[in-house]
Amino acid sequence: GSFATVAPPRHVAEPSADFALAANTRGRYRTHADRNFVRGMGFKHRLRVCNAYPSDASFNVYVGRSKISEAPLPYKGCEEFAPPMKAGDKLEFQLGGVSAGSFAVSDLPNNDAVLVLIIYRHDPMSTAVAFESHVFANLINAQIAVLDTFKGSAKSSLKIQDASSAKTSRSEELRFDSVVAVNPGIYEVVAEDPDGKMVARQELVALNRESYVVIRTGVQAEKGHSYKQELLVFPRSDPKVLTGAASTLRGTSAVVFASLLSLITFLVSP
Repeated sequence: GSFATVAPPRHVAEPSADFALAANTRGRYRTHADRNFVRGMGFKHRLRVCNAYPSDASFNVYVGRSKISEAPLPYKGCEEFAPPMKAGDKLEFQLGGVSAGSFAVSDLPNNDAVLVLIIYRHDPMSTAVAFESHVFANLINAQIAVLDTFKGSAKSSLKIQDASSAKTSRSEELRFDSVVAVNPGIYEVVAEDPDGKMVARQELVALNRESYVVIRTGVQAEKGHSYKQELLVFPRSDPKVLTGAASTLRGTSAVVFASLLSLITFLVSP
């Protein structure tokens, strides 16, 4: 997938010819695709990397041969980087010096942008990795991109609601592979099973001009260790910055679909 703003969310089994893809089968992990950015022209690009791959292991992140992660990135960990990048570079994830997967940079956005790259498990049967790539539009309101990287049969739906300390009690559904704009405030993101039972919950402090990801993680592994459903929220903003602003969900009805950005996974069979 690319950090582009062109297409509705979709899942593709085979890559398009206009994407530079390569397979990497070293180590016990396998990558199913390299990924692509959109051409840059000297703009400021903030790169946020999240590890949604359920494992006790942690990844080191490289741009080419240069390691950009000061410490290995653990499961459910996210970091923001500002590495110099150009077309042709590769973002590589290494585990114990062995490549677990790589993401090819073909282009970069033609504006200042927040880019998100998420590594996660491809399926519950193997240790293969896959990627989600994402670019945020420049909006005044806080934005929340909602992604589902959980692998397994368990189903759940997400909603965003006023924090338990709020005077009001409102909620809105959060759909996977969508983006919502919200007003500043303190919220809770809740995952519920089909019977309405809460299975995970995380606080989200929303600030104007900030871009957030909410990721459902976990795996019901057919081989090896399983990890329960959890929610990953990044970044974690300081509620003190709100300076007493009241929490509100008035903005959550303004859903910003992929006409502003795309949430695309491209997979390549090994």
